[in-house]
Amino acid sequence: MKKTVCILYGGRSQEHEVSRQSAASVYRHLNREKYVVMCIGLDRDGTWHYRETPAVDADPVRGDMLRISPEADTVSLVPGKGFFVGTGRLPIDFVFPVLHGTFGEDGTLQGLLEMMNLPYAGAGVLGSALSMDKEKAKTIWRERGLPVVDSVTVRKDEFETMPTGRDAALAAGGRLGFPLFVKPVGAGSSVGVSKVMNADELPAALAAAFLFDDRALVERAVEAREIECAVIGNERPRAFPPGEIVPRLEYYSYEAKYLDPEGARLSIPADIDESVSLEARNLAIEAYSSLSAEGFARVDLFLDKADGRLYLNEINSIPGFTNISMFPRLCAAGGLPYGALLDAIIEYGFNRHARRSAVSFDFARPSPEPRSSAS
Repeated sequence: MKKTVCILYGGRSQEHEVSRQSAASVYRHLNREKYVVMCIGLDRDGTWHYRETPAVDADPVRGDMLRISPEADTVSLVPGKGFFVGTGRLPIDFVFPVLHGTFGEDGTLQGLLEMMNLPYAGAGVLGSALSMDKEKAKTIWRERGLPVVDSVTVRKDEFETMPTGRDAALAAGGRLGFPLFVKPVGAGSSVGVSKVMNADELPAALAAAFLFDDRALVERAVEAREIECAVIGNERPRAFPPGEIVPRLEYYSYEAKYLDPEGARLSIPADIDESVSLEARNLAIEAYSSLSAEGFARVDLFLDKADGRLYLNEINSIPGFTNISMFPRLCAAGGLPYGALLDAIIEYGFNRHARRSAVSFDFARPSPEPRSSAS
């Protein structure tokens, strides 16, 4: 019997358009012989809209994007019961979130789906929250002895209201040495990221980062190659041979990722020694497991051009699924084509839900029956 898979896309984050791009690709590649596919689009205000067959907009720059129609049926949620349109319950067996950034991959949506007792793709609440938080992720990786670039975190309230906080931020930047990168702690797709060449540029870069989070990561710039690994799995994850991002400009910006077809070249697999490739894969798996990531993720690394050292940069628990995104292309190059990749991610989600459903949360009653797997 076919399972009904619901794609969630759009959302309130800065990555709304990227999500619509990814959703169009996932929608196209889900196997209709295995799944009934429905879509719920979240508009910029956070309202959920359902259409049985969503329209696809062909954007001249971004490519295909799933439309979110304001005239479509509004979805209501009843925790423990499901999603409803009017008085009718939507027969959803599995949720595939393709919501990038805040309110999509930061644990908030995952908490909601846990309350709804619905299986879903990707990491759970903890893994999503840790993966989204660059500061917490780097803290855990440091404690595990994994290599990360030197950085400090600056808080918006201290920087804006306390002279000592501003002085401390400038002093920390000086200690790290210029150039630096300044990033919002909880944003993705290089949104709000600046490269800072000297102390005079640091306040403006922090102000730009604070538009998207109340914490900013100030990180030493490394003259490095940008290496990326795709990782899938739950308890025993596996990593695919890495690829390399070769930006046309100084770094891989939002525009280079999604708007400029000449913004970067993707080298798959990366032109690196097999020993470096193996080290990158092992680091990616350790980074993934240490943050309780599950299902799938993309782990980004730096390969220092000066000494050949690898550093963990960040992890994306819902990486881009667009037609030019690195994650599905890495998996395909490693022998797992797009459709089979989606099948595997769905299976991991069902398995994780079954495992969690076996845990009793109430002494007075046994655990509920888990939903059956996708197989």
